[in-house]
Formats: sequence, structure tokens, C-alpha cells
Amino acid sequence: MSRRRLLTGGSAAGLGVAAGAGLVAMNDGPAPVAVTVADTPQIGTATVAFHGPRQAGIAEDPPAHASFTAFTLHRGTDRAALGRMMRLLSDDAARLTQGTPALGDTDATLAVLPARLTVTFGFGPGLYRAAGLPSPVADLPRFTIDRLQDRWSGGDLLLQICADDPLTVAHTQRMLIKDARPFAAVRWVQQGFRRSPGVQAAEHTQRNVMGQLDGTANPRGTEIDPAVWNPDGSTTLVVRRVRAEMETWDKLSVTDKENAVGRRMDSGAPLSGTREHDKPDFTALDEFGLPKMPDFSHVTRARVEDPRLKILRRPYNYDGVPDANGVPDSGLIFAAYQRDIAEQFVPIQRRLAEKDLLNEWITPIGSAVFAIPPGCAEDGWIGKPVLT
Repeated sequence: MSRRRLLTGGSAAGLGVAAGAGLVAMNDGPAPVAVTVADTPQIGTATVAFHGPRQAGIAEDPPAHASFTAFTLHRGTDRAALGRMMRLLSDDAARLTQGTPALGDTDATLAVLPARLTVTFGFGPGLYRAAGLPSPVADLPRFTIDRLQDRWSGGDLLLQICADDPLTVAHTQRMLIKDARPFAAVRWVQQGFRRSPGVQAAEHTQRNVMGQLDGTANPRGTEIDPAVWNPDGSTTLVVRRVRAEMETWDKLSVTDKENAVGRRMDSGAPLSGTREHDKPDFTALDEFGLPKMPDFSHVTRARVEDPRLKILRRPYNYDGVPDANGVPDSGLIFAAYQRDIAEQFVPIQRRLAEKDLLNEWITPIGSAVFAIPPGCAEDGWIGKPVLT
């Protein structure tokens, strides 16, 4: 991804302020789709605390723009070198997230508007091997639907950089890559977007590029802690790059799309209910005696009854350059947080791979796993309990 693309890509967050209730795009029926629009706060100067027992950038309402940047450690980078790297990167992130330029920042004017910037660090299995330590995470098993590409998979270190302004994300990414360069090489960068601030109310369920509401079943409120956080403040992250087969998806009727997903495309309501957050009734039958929630639908295959076994979905859309024939390069950067990947994420993914009709229109092309260390105090740095 070129510097020009980083600096000019994406929408300009914060341009335009809307308030009250609004109506947006029509579906193929006569009724418009209603959404809730919120007042826009002071977007540019908003900050999220970096220091604390848990890393930021996980349970908060996701900002509009994200960069997932993975690194491969240089040969010979040992535990001592990893400690030096994390001291430096933690200091950079602590400053930048508060609107203060990093030490040695030659473009300090780009750092003064943090726009809810968060930097979240993840450690891959290779980092633990380099440190001579057992890894708390392991690569996912191969699923039958996977068509994984090396250029979107793996990684020893991850930086999840999120903000409501794409220029803030770009500058932060550049500063952290520069300071990581003596220790590691960039393996891949995936950049994504969600609705810009002020377009909809905070904590709305985002739509993905296929038009679906994405994240309705997320743990909320008191459900988040037992599903996501370990007692020490750590968690785990799965990053999957999922290509959307838009050319064939666009040929489906709304009804066919809804049967594949298990939810209404306009409201996000389950096919057995009327509102987005209605609990799906998997025993309900239609007038023909057939299940209202098809067994092959995405919602049915992904359902989790035990709140402790849910995953926290924090997805971002991506939209690359179409090919010469205009075929889109679009999809989802699917980021899932959970206490334990093997106990929570893998069983869901196995069920989806087995019989999810939505697999006809989505293809996983990238996969990586990371342990997310606890946060740190002001006099500490991310990873200190692991690397010292």
C-alpha cells in the first residue's frame, strides 16, 4: 500500500454534522430504512486513555478507520531486543494516543488531532518462540472453506491502529513502522473502515459491504468481561481477511440473501422476529411448517447460547481497486476478540465451515492469531510481564 493511498484513501471523518432521526437508502421495496443519527462530538480532539490494566482498542466503540499492521521479526531478535522494541513502541503509542508527537516525530503537526486513536499490540506465536517462551496462542486449524494467501496471513507482532480520522491512522502507522524497523519487517498491512462519526449514533451495529448488519450478537454490557478478558487483563485476537464475492451476491434477491444470513437485510431482525436485537427462535415454523431460521443460515450456524463462549466481533470493511473488468476487491477484516481461541472461536468457525450457506459468497483469504497482553501503568510498557 503506497504512501499516497494511505494519505488520501478513505472518507474524511468529521465533515458534516447531523442530528435527529433520518432516513437512508431504499431497499427494493417501497419503504425506506430508518436509522438513528446522533450529534457529532469534538471528533478531532477526543482521546482514549492508553495506560490501564487492559489495552484499549477492544471493548470501546470502534472508530471509523483501522490499520492492522503485522510484522515478521528479524533473525536474531531475542527477548532483550523485544523488550527494547516494546519500550519504544509503547512510548510512541502512549504519546500519540493523547495528541502528543512521538519522540523524534518530524511531522509533529500530524499528531495533534488523535481522533480517539488507539494502538493495540498483539503477540503472535513467533514472538514467543523468539523470546524462548511457550505461546498462549497457536495457528488456527485449516478449515475447508479457507483459501488462505501468505500475503494476508501469520505475523509475529501486530499493531491494531484505530482512529476516527484516516490521516491520524496513517501518521501513527508510519511512526510505529519506523521505530519497529530495527527489530522487524512489515509482513502485511490491512486497512479498513466503518461508518464515519456523526453518520449514525454511537455503538450502532455497522453494515458490511454486503449490506448486512454485522455484530448484532456481540456480547454487551456485563457479558463482555467473561467472554473477552482473562483475569490478568489479557485476551486473544483472530484476524481473518474475508473476500466478498460481490458479483454473485449482487445477483441474489433480497429474500435469498436473508435466507443465507438468517436476518432481514433492512432491519437486521432475525427471520423469526421483528427487531434487530430480538432473540432468534430456532424452533419457530413458518406457514409451510418449515423452520423460520434455516439450519444452513449464518445466524443459525454461528449461534452461541453460553454468554461466556461468545466472541466480540470488531470487523472493518475493506474495498480495494477493482480489476480491469470492474470486478470489486471488497470484503471484511474480521477481528474477533475472546478469552480462548480454541474454546470460543474454533468451534464457531467449524460449524460455519460445515454448513453455512453464506460460504457461497464469502472466501477467507487471510488468517492470523495473536495474544493480547495486559495493559500497562504509566511507568511500564506493553509486554513487560512477558518479556522480563
